[in-house]
Amino acid sequence: MIKGRSAFGTPFLLNLNELKNKFSMAQIIIDKQNGELAFRLEEFNDLSQFDHLQRRNYYSIVLLCGISYELSVDFQSFELQGNQMICLAPYQPFMIRSEEKCQGYLLNFHPDFFCTYRHQNEIETEGFLFNNFHGLPYFTVKEQSLFLNLIDQISKEMDKDSIAQHEVLVAFLKVFLIEAVRHKKQFDQQLTPRLSDSKTEILQNLVDAIESNYCKFHSPQEYADELCVSPKTLAGIVKKYLNQTTSSLISHRIIIEAKRELYLTSKPVKQVAAFLGYDDEFYFSRFFKKKVGVSPDIYRKTVGFAKLESN
Repeated sequence: MIKGRSAFGTPFLLNLNELKNKFSMAQIIIDKQNGELAFRLEEFNDLSQFDHLQRRNYYSIVLLCGISYELSVDFQSFELQGNQMICLAPYQPFMIRSEEKCQGYLLNFHPDFFCTYRHQNEIETEGFLFNNFHGLPYFTVKEQSLFLNLIDQISKEMDKDSIAQHEVLVAFLKVFLIEAVRHKKQFDQQLTPRLSDSKTEILQNLVDAIESNYCKFHSPQEYADELCVSPKTLAGIVKKYLNQTTSSLISHRIIIEAKRELYLTSKPVKQVAAFLGYDDEFYFSRFFKKKVGVSPDIYRKTVGFAKLESN
């Protein structure tokens, strides 16, 4: 039996099996204007829907419990166990596999339903929970009861189909995301002591340098020169602490900003490319498609908030 309090202070007493029995099938809200998925909540008892590489044009949050399983995100692999929350941005490639029994909950929402960028000053999800170019895409959940209670309240609201349902669900989703950000920050702080040697200073300087120069520096050599270290030294540090290449770290940050520009603005792709330091629009489009899986135009049409302005 799980005990605790809801996000609004209401006492609750939930049994995990009782909660799972409340919705054995997915609860889905479809956008009536375009027929696309707007909001979705699902309980799952195996990983069959996640056992192949996929890219979805909406946000995905997976609250997962299992003995051990392998998570692949952006072609990086992580060995996980126990209760974890995995946070995935639109079109971010991922796959989850395990030989053990795993169960949990899947929460999906389209950017049209809830625009994370427009709530960035309140919640700080972008660049931290989602689209964190140098951090982990998951965190350990120690207070599972809090999230289970929010899931229960979301499920009840989705069953009502009553007035102002969108506003209520957005309110619950904001609380869910706020709690996720709080837990992720605690999780990241616990990792900090492990990164205690002098090389972590170089890593932090690299992250800062990328953040300041991604629109003009695109190669590992340029950042190595900026930090006065060799590209080989830089590559070794990035591999050791982030399990990435320096090139992937740089390109990931560029793609995050490209997505933001395509997501929030109506700028032509040529203008977005120029803003990011690419003189050749077609080179940039090929680069974007290679990293994201779809062209900038398709990304904007299926995800971008600015598409509403052009219709």
